[in-house]
Amino acid sequence: MFFTKEDSKDIVVEKVDLARASLNEAEEFKKILEEDIAKGYKKIIVDLSDCDFIDSTFLGTLVISLKKVTSVGGDLRLVGFKPAVHSMFELTRMYRVFETFSTKEDAIKSFS
Repeated sequence: MFFTKEDSKDIVVEKVDLARASLNEAEEFKKILEEDIAKGYKKIIVDLSDCDFIDSTFLGTLVISLKKVTSVGGDLRLVGFKPAVHSMFELTRMYRVFETFSTKEDAIKSFS
């Protein structure tokens, strides 16, 4: 299993347990996030603290999921960037699109 879910009240945290998040895992993760939204979660945190690398397909999954959750009045926030992932977000200017946090606790607090 590459993904772990934690939920508390109305917030779900999806932890990506992969060193390299790429095309192979993107479709499965997209389905997981779609299921969370379908279950009524509007506050989603994706924890990337174990990822050394994410590719453009996986990044696209995050963008699509952000659009879906915002269309129902929610938000998706990211936490735990390692240097290469941080560089990817700067290079693609996705840091303008996503709210990012250093720790899961900070991300959770940001919803209150």
